[in-house]
Amino acid sequence: MVVPFPLRLPGDIHGQYSDLLRLFEYGGFPPSANYLFLGDYVDRGKQSLETICLLLAYKIKYPENFFLLRGNHESASINRIYGFYDECKRRFNVKLWKTFTDCFNCLPVAALIDDKILCMHGGLSPDLTNLDQIRNLPRPTDVPDSGLLCDLLWSDPDKDIKGWGMNDRGVSYTFGPDKVAEFLMKNDMDLVCRAHQVGEVASSIGYFNPRSFP
Repeated sequence: MVVPFPLRLPGDIHGQYSDLLRLFEYGGFPPSANYLFLGDYVDRGKQSLETICLLLAYKIKYPENFFLLRGNHESASINRIYGFYDECKRRFNVKLWKTFTDCFNCLPVAALIDDKILCMHGGLSPDLTNLDQIRNLPRPTDVPDSGLLCDLLWSDPDKDIKGWGMNDRGVSYTFGPDKVAEFLMKNDMDLVCRAHQVGEVASSIGYFNPRSFP
């Protein structure tokens, strides 16, 4: 998916509807600003339904200004456990949850900004060498337990390793700065932009750009 520039890139929302509204108050309500959300709209928070419904409504209303990527929680096997299923069942019915599952299975998993910035929820994959592999991923689809699609939603950077490592989540991999630099140089890109983690990772944004290293 190719998206326009400039735009804003919010990370995980996780059912925090009031935070989502504050985000729009701060950054501008669509279509006054372009948005690319990086996934994880449901689970954990108490208002996943309001959150995902507002985001989908904006996508329908402003399809050229508003974009949604899939996160690892936009998967039936995950949101069945972490709150979204229970919220749908408690407030409406299981049929609604199944409808959202069908929707999530159609979401794109990566976006390219200005041919130079690759965005996804999780991170890189040892199976990823070029962008055509992402373009050729089938949709609709469930999230598998391994492979390219899984990694794009689940992998994490680790500034203290080289190459690929085991992920403490028990799913996918971790990847070092060398793998980021290798991928960017091979594909003539400048930056990898992701979500999936908070705090300690946010402070190391330069990690994703090899030009920030001596």
